[in-house]
Amino acid sequence: MDSETLLARITDYANRPNPYPLYTELREAGPVVQQADGSCLVGGYHQIAALLHDPRMSADPRTRGQVTHMPPFLRLDDPEHHRLRTLAMRPFGPPHSPGRVDAMRGEIDRITKELLDTFEAGQQIDIVDDFAYPLPISVICRLLGVPREDEPLFRAWSDTLVAAADVRPDEDTSETDKAGDQARTEMGGYLVNLAEQRRGKPSDDMLSAFVNEQDPALRLTQEELAETAVLLLIAGHETTVNLITNGVLTLLRQPEHLEHLRRDPGLLPQAVEELLRYEPPVHMRERIPLADIDVAGATLAQGTSVILVLASGNRDPRRFHDPDGFDPTRPDNQHLGFGSGIHLCYGAPLARIEAQAALGALLSLLGTARLVQDPPPYRQNAMLRGPRHLPIQL
Repeated sequence: MDSETLLARITDYANRPNPYPLYTELREAGPVVQQADGSCLVGGYHQIAALLHDPRMSADPRTRGQVTHMPPFLRLDDPEHHRLRTLAMRPFGPPHSPGRVDAMRGEIDRITKELLDTFEAGQQIDIVDDFAYPLPISVICRLLGVPREDEPLFRAWSDTLVAAADVRPDEDTSETDKAGDQARTEMGGYLVNLAEQRRGKPSDDMLSAFVNEQDPALRLTQEELAETAVLLLIAGHETTVNLITNGVLTLLRQPEHLEHLRRDPGLLPQAVEELLRYEPPVHMRERIPLADIDVAGATLAQGTSVILVLASGNRDPRRFHDPDGFDPTRPDNQHLGFGSGIHLCYGAPLARIEAQAALGALLSLLGTARLVQDPPPYRQNAMLRGPRHLPIQL
């Protein structure tokens, strides 16, 4: 089929269970593949990695007039990005020190055990609703200081924001974008109000740390606090849900690797890295060239929407041996699962801890479990790809 329809086919819900043949087609079509809607796709590992490190590639949607409000720092360029990212990471603890994330290990293990204790032999469970969603939402809410009884509020807000963040070629996105803006405003307002309740009354959570910062030069404005808190909450659980769910699905499909991990759980850190390559939670990222950029003889024109297909780069045979095989012992696994460059996922350490804890705790149960539906129903989102439900029989 015509390579100009690749993005439309990748985002077609019918291909959500297995977009990888389309990624192969993308890599074979060339380093840069122009689409019918004017956007460009890049699917090769080395080209994607180079562009993620290129300062001429902007993450800011305002460069194309796509939004007028201040985006979260995930979608900003330096120096704005560096300043806000630095301020957002301060409450996590100093670089190269344990900080809050390592201190959460015991809490993560406790939440994991609480969830597993509700499962019974012979029971059918939904890995998403019963485990993969409750774990990271509980962890990030406790890090931020959101009361446990308010955690359910974030499900609807998150679903709406994730839907608005998807790549949707040739579609009228006005209603989706409007709903996303409303959800962002409501969630941001809630989190700012919660933070203001801690002003002058410090407690051991990140919202309190933000509003009780003593150095005026290091304080977030109210707008920055709202955007940063929303980003931390969404990014802190949405991708981890996909990572855990994709991990369970992969292991149940490949029982020989599941048995290997059960015999040698010390391989779990490597297995999680391989899952981030093999079935990553984030499949695409959009960038906008600030100037014409040459990519292996092709040109990315200034102002063009460029979709970097990270999941395609992770399966590039020019970078990885047997890229379509799942290998928990894979060496030199420099995947693009967390992106790369200045926008490398700042929540990567927390996601790794949660995925290792979750999959490690599930290993004993999965050995005698089976998939009820394969492929399972997937989320609509093509960019943040993962099952919406994953029913298994214990």
